[in-house]
Amino acid sequence: MNLRWHLSHARGYLDLGMLAEAEAELGAIPPPDNDRPEVHAIRVALLHERCDWTELRRVAAVLVQRQPDEPGWWVSFAFATRRTASIEDAREILLAAERAHPEEAIIHFNLGCYACQLGELDEARRRVWRSIQLRGELRELAHHDPDLQPLRDQDPQVFAG
Repeated sequence: MNLRWHLSHARGYLDLGMLAEAEAELGAIPPPDNDRPEVHAIRVALLHERCDWTELRRVAAVLVQRQPDEPGWWVSFAFATRRTASIEDAREILLAAERAHPEEAIIHFNLGCYACQLGELDEARRRVWRSIQLRGELRELAHHDPDLQPLRDQDPQVFAG
């Protein structure tokens, strides 16, 4: 079977919530193809769906080292770190990511979420607004993300257009 076939099936299984089957498809990909970025992307998504934060943190940390130019690896690393260590440790990861990717909207958005959860509402507002400037569709997420509830409680119209 070829790589494209395995990836297609793994994505399909993942979309259907069939996590064991998705993992089996990934496991059937032989080296060196199993170390390709598109394989890692599905593996990261699978670990996220499983809520396997310890393994996701480990995998994402390696991916950040290998491919620091890929912002998604940083976000996954921070996301898992928040769940396995602390929000402060996750923020440190994203601050490093911001230095490497200063115009990446989702990094600013997540830094805003972390600031909000840490009670730094002015910083949270500034970060989230910056993310919306970079990627307008994040405004909708800002209206519903539970991490930003303290900011919305302070000003219900905080993200009004």
